[in-house]
Amino acid sequence: MNVVCLDMEGVLVPEIWIAFAEQTGIPELRLTTRDEPDYDKLMKYRIKILKEHGLGLKEIQDVISKIDLMPGAKKFLDELRTITQVVILSDTFDQFATPLMKKLDWPTIFCNTLEVAPDGEILDFHMRCPQSKLTTVKALQSMGFDTIASGDSFNDLGMIQASKAGFLFKSTDKIKADYPQIPAFEEYDDLLAAIKAAL
Repeated sequence: MNVVCLDMEGVLVPEIWIAFAEQTGIPELRLTTRDEPDYDKLMKYRIKILKEHGLGLKEIQDVISKIDLMPGAKKFLDELRTITQVVILSDTFDQFATPLMKKLDWPTIFCNTLEVAPDGEILDFHMRCPQSKLTTVKALQSMGFDTIASGDSFNDLGMIQASKAGFLFKSTDKIKADYPQIPAFEEYDDLLAAIKAAL
């Protein structure tokens, strides 16, 4: 049995932190896992910047509420879910993902959680497990699933390379150049066709 594992940000929805950086005018918050492979380092940096600017969960959620899905994302996901099981594996947080999952008609998502003070200050973050995407793919495989994975960033490479088929989607030129063995697509129709061929 197959299960498709998809990244969320950059694949189905725009990058939350980039949208927040643009809304607040804080360029330091534009950094994503496309730029910084060490997620722990990246999140500690983000929390420090938020604290310096007196920004918290409410301000981020206000921006998220206005984020639209990437054009074609829902149609792609709807069709994919008619032919195979799909799990979204994301390094985002429950507190960020919920309104976006609603727009996608509530697909299954495995993500992380934030530790938030009563006043909304983001104090810390808690990962579901180490190397969450790769760990989850290996766990699914241990239960008898064949995995097919797609994502756009450094933190997706582990799950892509560990799967029976894996694809980059709307990735950076650098990642595509560094990993030429991984098929890369820019359009949902092409990604869907590649996934169907791998099933």
